[in-house]
Amino acid sequence: MRLHGLDLAFERLAAPLPIWRARVAHDDWLRAAQAVAAAGGRLIALWGSDRGPEGLAACAAYALREGLAWLDLALGRQSPAIRDLGTVFPAAGRMQRAVADTLGIAVTDARDTRPWLDHGVWPAGLRPLRRDAPSAAATGEGPAPDLPADYPFVRVEGDGVHEIAVGPVHAGIIEPGHFRFSVVGEKVLRLEERLGYVHKGIERRFEQFAPLDAHRLAGRVCGDSTVAFAWAYCMALESACGCVAPERAQWLRALMLERERVANHLGDLGALGNDAGLAFGLAQFSRLREDWQRLSHDAFGHRFMMDRVVPGGVAADPSPTLLDLMRAQCDAIEREVLALRAVYDEHAGLQDRFMGTGRAAPSLAAQLGLTGLAGRASGQAADLRCDHPWPPYDRLRVAMATQEGGDVAARVAVRFDETIESLRLIRALCAGLPAGPARADVALPARESTGVGWIEGWRGEILVALELGAGGDIRRCHCHDPSWQNWPVVEHAVIGNIVPDFPLINKSFNLSYSGHDL
Repeated sequence: MRLHGLDLAFERLAAPLPIWRARVAHDDWLRAAQAVAAAGGRLIALWGSDRGPEGLAACAAYALREGLAWLDLALGRQSPAIRDLGTVFPAAGRMQRAVADTLGIAVTDARDTRPWLDHGVWPAGLRPLRRDAPSAAATGEGPAPDLPADYPFVRVEGDGVHEIAVGPVHAGIIEPGHFRFSVVGEKVLRLEERLGYVHKGIERRFEQFAPLDAHRLAGRVCGDSTVAFAWAYCMALESACGCVAPERAQWLRALMLERERVANHLGDLGALGNDAGLAFGLAQFSRLREDWQRLSHDAFGHRFMMDRVVPGGVAADPSPTLLDLMRAQCDAIEREVLALRAVYDEHAGLQDRFMGTGRAAPSLAAQLGLTGLAGRASGQAADLRCDHPWPPYDRLRVAMATQEGGDVAARVAVRFDETIESLRLIRALCAGLPAGPARADVALPARESTGVGWIEGWRGEILVALELGAGGDIRRCHCHDPSWQNWPVVEHAVIGNIVPDFPLINKSFNLSYSGHDL
């Protein structure tokens, strides 16, 4: 691993994917980001860490053609500061604001320094991820203001311009988020988001878990991606411990990950049809998803397969009969999905709502770092299962689904294509499941160690960066959801559309509030 123009000593981590780590000097923090961008790389995550007597650290993970690069910048405890990476990777902006809120690491030349996770209800001066932060305050206990502080939204001025405030409490059961629309008539001129209302203190909570138990917390970062986050955590832990999960466990993890992907695509395809006025689509896809999750419960003991990916392997090993049932279900579901796709494609009213709505052009997607499913619908051909296939994906030859349109129609098409491909993968996984144990023992190292988990979840790339202390404790665990990259793109995709199309556009991305607000 090399970055052009920089002399960095990269150390390869013991992981099933190509992952390296290196320390950078303060002057190289921004230069490294520029070198990554020049090489066509992407920013995956940016976070901070309090390493006790060593001081603070700023961390960034980049995806390059060769693999993942974790860069580490040591900082002092007094007035820690980093250079702004938002000029190179716009997605860094909100991540940097979160680091400033939680650790007090300032960004010296940032254009936007407004708080992101701190809504003004934390005690004054609290930095909840500092080691000296009181745990009661970090979990939200103790006296606090009755109402959050005002947030300085950007105002749009002009004749006929007015604002529509939506949320943070919504009429449905979705999680809280505030959307401030600037409109003329029904046409959207600007949208600004305010998230962070479900901040749960998960990153601090990790430090109170034993490493062999913390997969349960990782699996609850985001309920619709429980398999992906748990696998990423276990991959990070196994990497730090020098452990390799048995081959059968790797195949069963992939089986659950693909079942998670299909479940979410089925749910979204129904919801998108409903948001565009086709209630028939919601009814049919809801029926299919319910059947799908019932069999997941029968095979793995939980409808969402929560707590089934564990350190060293898996906690559920379906019988041959259940494997046959999953294969047969894939055949039945595929027939119905193809029939429903024909209905969607031929329904003039539906296509009128889908086509051209909420477009994120490939050039914009590349500039803003749009990733995952939404990125692939805007011409960003990146899928870890194809680019850096880890076992067992290195034997499955995943076909990547991409579109160039970048609109709701393109995101719907990618969901259909990925559903069909995942059904193929599930059949192959069930048919080729190797014999042997489904779990191995994991021995914690007697020294400080680090590990990274990097998984292609249904929404996009999920990353877990783990630091273990010499005493076998968790010093830092950072979980990253791809919604960090994609939420800002929604603000651009809605411009020029009418207000009533926002629910449809928002659903077509279907980003996570909970996975974003740790």
